[in-house]
Amino acid sequence: MVTGIIGRKVGMTQVFEDSGQAVPVTVIQAGPCPIVQLKTEEKDGYQAVQLGFGRQKENRMNNPKRGHFAKADVDPAFVLREFRVQSLADVSVGSIVDASVFSEGELVDVTGTSKGRGFTGVVKRWKFAGGKKTHGGEQDLRRPGSIGASATPSRVFKGKRMAGRHGAKRHTVQNLPVIQADPDRNLLVVKGAVPGPPNGLLLIKKASKASST
Repeated sequence: MVTGIIGRKVGMTQVFEDSGQAVPVTVIQAGPCPIVQLKTEEKDGYQAVQLGFGRQKENRMNNPKRGHFAKADVDPAFVLREFRVQSLADVSVGSIVDASVFSEGELVDVTGTSKGRGFTGVVKRWKFAGGKKTHGGEQDLRRPGSIGASATPSRVFKGKRMAGRHGAKRHTVQNLPVIQADPDRNLLVVKGAVPGPPNGLLLIKKASKASST
């Protein structure tokens, strides 16, 4: 059984519970994802299904990729990702995986790439308080301050929080409840926020036992 799917973040909105409480939710375009390849224990050392997502023009692919999709007899996909499975008995190449693999109330783990912020200072990147605004500190408002460790050991330790690249990292948010699964429209609505900007690529999986306890 396939327990995951590829999707794109549509955006955030809110829904109202029966009690009238507003709940923030994220709308995800989940699939449809054709199964392009099966990875077996005998041949590859593990069991997994390779899913495709989105359409890609053939003239933008090289010959090996064209042959890969032609062998599976599926349309060329923009994205390929693998999902581990316990058994390959009920899956086959060419079949479609959609939002019906999830049900309302089920917990899922969503993986995405956070928004890239570019090169940022320590105040934005690490939430430093900054320096004083008065008493001679007008130039120190967003400076990091001292980074040294005195004469001993006379160096800056690795991992020191300093200015640098912010965001654009892979993050996973665990145990998000599924509010609605609509396979007819390829939509999945989950409670809370997920990493990345609108239209960002997402991997949605059923919550693992370790994260759901």
